[in-house]
Amino acid sequence: MAGRPISPRPLSPHMTIWKWQVHAIVSILHRITGNAMALGAVVLFLWWLIAAASGPDAYGVFGNVATGWFGKLVGIGFTWVFFQHLFSGIRHLVMDTGEGLEITTSKTLATATLVASVMATILTWVAIYLYKGF
Repeated sequence: MAGRPISPRPLSPHMTIWKWQVHAIVSILHRITGNAMALGAVVLFLWWLIAAASGPDAYGVFGNVATGWFGKLVGIGFTWVFFQHLFSGIRHLVMDTGEGLEITTSKTLATATLVASVMATILTWVAIYLYKGF
């Protein structure tokens, strides 16, 4: 029985040979930030709800953690996650129209989402600090 000649099969790209580029990272980050917002919101809401239902002592613990340094750190993180997901979503919306699909434009837009999300987070927390007094 005659068989096909033996030839090396092409390798699929995998993590050890794939070159990570900013537009791929931002695309993956878009999915991660969406899940982080959903999961984080559920966890915080459930903690708040259970603390409120458990009485003033439990709610006091929640309030102390939420307004302490750790709560502020989580707030800053959630703010960045929100803005990163927002700007990345706008980038994907633009790409869905058929624009910005060239490699250089895609890399530029991806880098812009990272810079814009960090700047928006900083500006938001500066405004909170100036208005409320961190």
